[in-house]
Amino acid sequence: QVQLVESGGGLVHAGGSLRLSCAASGRNFDSYSVAWFREAPGMAREFVAWMAWNSSATKYAESVKGRFTIARNNAENTASLQMSSLKPEDTARYYCAAYSIGSYDSAGAYIYWGQGTQVTVSS
Repeated sequence: QVQLVESGGGLVHAGGSLRLSCAASGRNFDSYSVAWFREAPGMAREFVAWMAWNSSATKYAESVKGRFTIARNNAENTASLQMSSLKPEDTARYYCAAYSIGSYDSAGAYIYWGQGTQVTVSS
């Protein structure tokens, strides 16, 4: 069992930056891939970024490629999402997820989820 807690969300102007953090507790976090998803009001939860368990590979949604960077520190049981050049369309609740049993970009494939942190980008 893994518990995930996100933090770092907030209100930022367009063009600004935010760093989201995901703190994991429980067992085997360092054995699982980790991902970030986001969900805007009235929209489906969408994939943002993914990192392999050993940081050997990353994947990004096209909409955030070059602006967002996913990272993890298995020694500290944490993951992060550095977001730069933020746009109003990045406004959403951001979720950390771990342990995929299917496709890395499918929300339904993940077993463990945090409660999310709100990111609002003003124009």
